[in-house]
Amino acid sequence: MIWFPAKARLSALITGFLSLLLLGNIAVAEQQSIGNFQPQGLNYAGIYQLKQTDPNLTGAGVKVALVSRSINYIDGEPQNDYRPANDLNCFKGTQYIFHDQQLLAAGISAHSTAVCSILFGRDPNAFNEQIGDFDYEGVVPDAQANVYEFWSFLVNNVFPCSAPDANIITADIGYQFEDWWTRGIEAMAQKYGLPVVIGIGNGSNSSDPVLFPGAGSNVIGVGVVKSVESNDVNAGLSRFALVYPEYSSRGPTSDARCKPDIVAPGNCLAAVAGEPNLYEPTGDWSSFATPVVAGDVALLIQQAHADPNLKQAVSHDGGNCVVKSVLLNSAAKLPYWHKGLLTKDDDHDVPLDYLQGAGMVNAVAASNQLLAGQHLPGNCPTAGWDLNKLDLDQTPENTYKIRITKPADKMITATVTWNRQFSLVYPFEHDTQKDADLRLEIWAVDSNDPNNNYLLDYSDSRTDNVEHVYTLADGNFTDYGIVVLFSDEHDVNQPQVSPPYAVAWNVGQAPVRNDALWFDLNGDGVVDDLDVDVLLDNLIASMQTPEDHYLFGDINSDGVIDVSDLDILMHYIDSAADRR
Repeated sequence: MIWFPAKARLSALITGFLSLLLLGNIAVAEQQSIGNFQPQGLNYAGIYQLKQTDPNLTGAGVKVALVSRSINYIDGEPQNDYRPANDLNCFKGTQYIFHDQQLLAAGISAHSTAVCSILFGRDPNAFNEQIGDFDYEGVVPDAQANVYEFWSFLVNNVFPCSAPDANIITADIGYQFEDWWTRGIEAMAQKYGLPVVIGIGNGSNSSDPVLFPGAGSNVIGVGVVKSVESNDVNAGLSRFALVYPEYSSRGPTSDARCKPDIVAPGNCLAAVAGEPNLYEPTGDWSSFATPVVAGDVALLIQQAHADPNLKQAVSHDGGNCVVKSVLLNSAAKLPYWHKGLLTKDDDHDVPLDYLQGAGMVNAVAASNQLLAGQHLPGNCPTAGWDLNKLDLDQTPENTYKIRITKPADKMITATVTWNRQFSLVYPFEHDTQKDADLRLEIWAVDSNDPNNNYLLDYSDSRTDNVEHVYTLADGNFTDYGIVVLFSDEHDVNQPQVSPPYAVAWNVGQAPVRNDALWFDLNGDGVVDDLDVDVLLDNLIASMQTPEDHYLFGDINSDGVIDVSDLDILMHYIDSAADRR
């Protein structure tokens, strides 16, 4: 047994060591800025970089259905104040169509105004007293904005399972429990192949569990990457830390599924209702991370519309699965990403991180993943995707063969998604008889001697309808098989023919653990003795409450916070000081 001194005693030793080193604060590296654009959260998500490569990516031709709740209710009746303030400067060119019950005069929602500005806003002459002049541009300023009042959406679209006139649905609503209408939204996604993007909740500080419908199986649930703590407004809007359970709700769901699916920055400069040219930070909330992801999905849809070879990505029969697999497979792994809980072992039966999902949205990588194109089973390039089915008798598995010419230090990422099946009529019960349970395997293949083939990694969740593998290639093997098959490890009745599944895969360089976010444990944008205090707090807490595995500080990822992690943190501070 290793004995650890009390925090105060150990902290005193470290403080003395720090004073001997004469260290000052070590700033976390700035994210690359693209011009003088806001919201800078879009830059962090790669959206402005993507637009630099293709300036035509503005959302043109894409219809976005935004579902917004009324702000006020009287005797349970919505008062129809759900609309963005569409008379603001940033909305002068926005194509708005409003959908409500027309029982009351429509009113303005400050929340909807902020969400719509992140999605549709454009103002080349924006100004903020603390930032100065800037060019404001949302993700998809040329998209058509179909804004639906929540109850009207339930009555006219969800209850009859009738798709809105849109290519994507996004919403700023959340409810603690699954209900007929949350299942109805999942049924709509299944029936029409519509991507649905919804936030999952604002974390333990807001007492939010994983909220529905964002927690739904067929929905892309979005969590929040927290901005750094800073008195500098510019820093708080452009620099981001990690995903913290205090600010972003974490899985598993009540039925043991992974959520979120993906995370994004939430603190964005957004338009303020009532002022034609006023922009203020939104803060770290899932409602404002959601339009970042929804906008990226809209850009993918625009790209798919422009290229006939990508038409399956917008198919009414599983297109939402393609979009989800592309988005998750291209996500950037933030420090401390680990399937399930932050433990030592890989979780083959838990496909995603309970806090990060597949990682942070990466618009450039998602575009590259989509443009890699659809490839059928057989010999494939090292990046691509497919929309396909399995048949128990004829094709019980599909294999996508790739060759990595230089496999050393390469990561293979693969993702499979498919829709859970729901009845298409009220109350939209889960139709388990039509559900499939799929498995994803990565095999290292010896083309000269099949006896040397071996299972490199796999994902086989009992409850999720997503499987995800992120694994290091074997330097001795150049050939690999990505296999999608029916799971035979679980006691389930498989359908004869599976629902459409989407698979995406790519090969990238193994990450180098030099990201300062591994060490900026308190998320204030600097690495200093305060982070040492956090590590010591978490070290003690991990011994007292070992079941809580979301205590950051296991820097070497050996499954425990201990003196080895402290040594790494101190070495980083020491090395950074020497470079100054």
